[in-house]
Amino acid sequence: MEAEERKKKSREVTVEEWSGSSSSKLSRTATITSLSIQRSGSQFTHVWRRILQAFVPEGFPSSVTPDYVPFQFWDSLQGLSTYIRTMLSTQALLSAIGVGEKSATVIGATFQWFLRDLTGMLGGVLFTCYQGSNLDSNAKMWRLVADLMNDLGMLMDLVSPLFPSAFVFIVCIGSLSRSFTGVASGATRAALTQHFALQNNAADIAAKEGSQETLATMVGMAFGMLLARITVGHSVAIWLSFLSLTMFHMYANYRAVRCLILTTLNSERTSILLENFMKTGQVMSPQEVSEMENVLPLWASSWSLKNTKSLYTQINLGVRVSSLDRLEMTDLLSSAESHYKKAKYLLLERKGIISVITHKDSMASDVLQSFIHALVMANLVEKSGSIHSESQSWMDKHYQVFFLKLQSSGWKTERLLSPSIIWRANWICGSSDEKID
Repeated sequence: MEAEERKKKSREVTVEEWSGSSSSKLSRTATITSLSIQRSGSQFTHVWRRILQAFVPEGFPSSVTPDYVPFQFWDSLQGLSTYIRTMLSTQALLSAIGVGEKSATVIGATFQWFLRDLTGMLGGVLFTCYQGSNLDSNAKMWRLVADLMNDLGMLMDLVSPLFPSAFVFIVCIGSLSRSFTGVASGATRAALTQHFALQNNAADIAAKEGSQETLATMVGMAFGMLLARITVGHSVAIWLSFLSLTMFHMYANYRAVRCLILTTLNSERTSILLENFMKTGQVMSPQEVSEMENVLPLWASSWSLKNTKSLYTQINLGVRVSSLDRLEMTDLLSSAESHYKKAKYLLLERKGIISVITHKDSMASDVLQSFIHALVMANLVEKSGSIHSESQSWMDKHYQVFFLKLQSSGWKTERLLSPSIIWRANWICGSSDEKID
């Protein structure tokens, strides 16, 4: 009998149950033998883990970039303040339309609401037409601008009851502002989701971001209804609450975009990297560049940077050939034959501004190279008399080294994020003809 029991024990198999969304975040939940099931951890721990899975991406934190948590923290706070203010602005808007008044007509309120929505729809289409291709290249700036436009839209709703004769015009301006917000916020959110995704999990990150936003919406609506109830009939209290929350909203948005450490190359980041490389021979990390780049629109940041002229502001990428005058065309033809026979781009300098003409067969890598070459030329404008030959010499000696150091520092060098290049050209350099189409 003892021998048989020893054989049974030796053949006994123990199975452990583990739970987790990634191999580095597993926890044992149960130990199973042929005789018993022994569970690990409390029931509260299991419930909490299930709740958390609805709000954080699978495999968190290894499945997202390090800047995901601080960005989502500040983004949730700004969203919370937005939903609180929404209750105040909606209350004012409904009051202006005539809700609760016997003299108000249903058809009148419906027509006003229709004009408001129609203006917003048209504004969204026009904004996409003129700025759609620029949103990806300046995700930080447009993310901030989108929320500032939303603030303006809410302000218009709150102001509308004060000017009954101009009510329709004011609410249409507010709707127009929010339409810009919808387009810019949605587009930049898609770009940032791709940035956060380290394991091709952009869809999961987007879904969990939706859950986080829903939670912030519910909390914000609850606090908003409470605040609206307390401040009803007190105009000073309403305005103080609204303006205080707006200031906090702007601060939280600024902190959110400041947390982002993007690794893609746009005009400004490329300019910062190249200027530093030409001075030190080293390539800065994404973290260092993120601390230096501007997140405000160019017209706003120029107030604080009056004496600083960034190289990228001197570059016109994708210039139309037919827009050049006779003298510029002569210089362009001359440089095409002498300096850019093998290149898929042409560079032209006039009064410190570098115009880039891209070839009709140029690829994304050629566009990036042309922009870097233009930055080098812009840097040499006041230092050298022969900028074409000097910049070409620098490209021949240092471009490949610079490119390899960018890759080793974690930068994505597949393409330059820039507005779409609509105008291109074709040139044939030979003994008897120079042709530009």
